[in-house]
Amino acid sequence: MKKLFGVIGDPIAHSMSPIMHNDLFGYYDIDASYLPFHVHPTNLEEAIKGFKAIGAGGFNVTVPHKTAIIPHLDVIDPLASAIGAVNTVVNEEGLLTGYNTDGRGFVRAFTDRCISLTGKNVLIIGAGGAAKAIYFSMAEAGVKNIDICNRTLVKAEELVEACPYSVQSNLFEVEKAQKRIEEYDLVIQTTSIGMAPQFEETPLVFTNLKNDCIVTDIIYNPLKTRFLRNAEAMGASIFNGLDMFVYQGALAFEMWTGVFPGTERMKDMVLNQLGGSTC
Repeated sequence: MKKLFGVIGDPIAHSMSPIMHNDLFGYYDIDASYLPFHVHPTNLEEAIKGFKAIGAGGFNVTVPHKTAIIPHLDVIDPLASAIGAVNTVVNEEGLLTGYNTDGRGFVRAFTDRCISLTGKNVLIIGAGGAAKAIYFSMAEAGVKNIDICNRTLVKAEELVEACPYSVQSNLFEVEKAQKRIEEYDLVIQTTSIGMAPQFEETPLVFTNLKNDCIVTDIIYNPLKTRFLRNAEAMGASIFNGLDMFVYQGALAFEMWTGVFPGTERMKDMVLNQLGGSTC
């Protein structure tokens, strides 16, 4: 019998996950389909019960449900519980378990490129949900120094205090972080600043960077933000958010099927779907 998977959100029409996952099901000859489901927050509980009732294999969760879904699941993975957000649900014989593959996907994208995070001095820009997932996942992976730059320090302080893993952190406002930027081996931009259509906005201005610095932006539309263009002009190795999106999906696919899929194929699918909408 064909297995059902999907993604829930509000809105959901923009999601690129269905094309990506349905291509993988076909490529690996898995009898399954993946559909988008527009679920209003007031209908979330009923939607979860529906997935369980029909025996769906699992589903992804996007805004605004990543936190609200937690009380409706049977089991929460420790990392997802610490982050306070779920983006992947696995149904095992009627037991719904919630995971967060966002941050782990970010880390996996580096390790698959044979880029070690051990010993790296890291700066994360932003203190929202994406920053939290990346911060906790990197700490879980053993990164020992992760500083945070945010417009207001209160949210950054809350993020650090909530982390259950051992990690050293300094907190800076933007102006101070800009003066210290050359200390970092890895700079991670996690805010929405620079996302389409505000192409020319940037959260931080580079004045200097380490020679071997890696700079990444979790945005992938545009594929190269002003933030990344500025870093590239200073000689940094740059990565956009496509890897994080693809790898979080790949980890979910592996949880559902036992197969870790080809990420290059997944990237091609996303790029084809983006088409001419990037710049």
